[in-house]
Amino acid sequence: MDLYGKSFLKMTDLSADEITGLIDLSARLKDEKKKGVSQLDYLRGKNIALIFEKTSTRTRCSFEVAAHDMGMTTTYLDPSGSQIGKKESIKDTARVLGRMFDGIEYRGFGQEIVEQLAEYAGVPVWNGLTNESHPTQMIADMLTVKEKLGKLKGVKFVYMGDARYNMGNSLMVTCAKLGMDFVACTNKKYFPETQLVEYSKKEAAKSGGSITLTESVEEACRDADVIYTDVWVSMGEPDSAWKERIHDLLPYQVNSKALSYAKDSVIFMHCLPSFHDLDTKIGREINEKYGLSEMEVTDEVFEGPHSVVFDEAENRMHSIKAVIYATMVK
Repeated sequence: MDLYGKSFLKMTDLSADEITGLIDLSARLKDEKKKGVSQLDYLRGKNIALIFEKTSTRTRCSFEVAAHDMGMTTTYLDPSGSQIGKKESIKDTARVLGRMFDGIEYRGFGQEIVEQLAEYAGVPVWNGLTNESHPTQMIADMLTVKEKLGKLKGVKFVYMGDARYNMGNSLMVTCAKLGMDFVACTNKKYFPETQLVEYSKKEAAKSGGSITLTESVEEACRDADVIYTDVWVSMGEPDSAWKERIHDLLPYQVNSKALSYAKDSVIFMHCLPSFHDLDTKIGREINEKYGLSEMEVTDEVFEGPHSVVFDEAENRMHSIKAVIYATMVK
């Protein structure tokens, strides 16, 4: 694995060996942290910029803790703290920040923004999430699967819900490259785009994996090793999207019936945040409008023995640390 000086933008850019290398590096850095091994000299004195056009809990905290652990300082730019794309072009912003910082994280909207930042910055740029891709989440997710199941190759990985955007796209590509059996289970309106499906099928043919798209929950979840879901309406989408998504995706809620088709050892995963109860403002608003107390996953599953969502959330920090390390250390 040689990622030094490179940007980390989307999973199609990486080989299977590079993905595996990042997973293994994440595990090593996690083990060091758990054992109290100091990592302060790994990147001491380096500075990174964190651009967040979409706010986040896990991604921001993961980058800041990872940077602090390795001796770096961070500058956080929220939607009101940057002129990117407003008074200053992305191209110019990249060239300014690249002169001041040793690396740049971007979390926001179109993939073309992070790609342009990487083209002009002259330093590694890391994709913290775009509409199309969520690569740092992939390394954390695969680390979690490997920790819990002891392997990746041959794992049946089921994604339920809206599979058209960053999570469905990235998981499909990642599973294809690692020899896993990926299943998108959803209303056919929400299948990933055909071009990316065909790309993933070619990758799966090389790795020994497979790609399946189905509207049948029973077919999808039968003998599943992993069942994964995400919120039905993403940040930045209008509230009006909820009505259609609830109508179309409620049959693909992860609940005890879905889990009953899977292996006894199945694990449930979610990139968070999750609407599994009424303890959030949005959850209460949906309950008032549509009468639902649970959405993409039931509270029984989310809080149940198969759920590994908080191990997965912790692994965001270890995987992001690995991405930073791999791209900044020779």
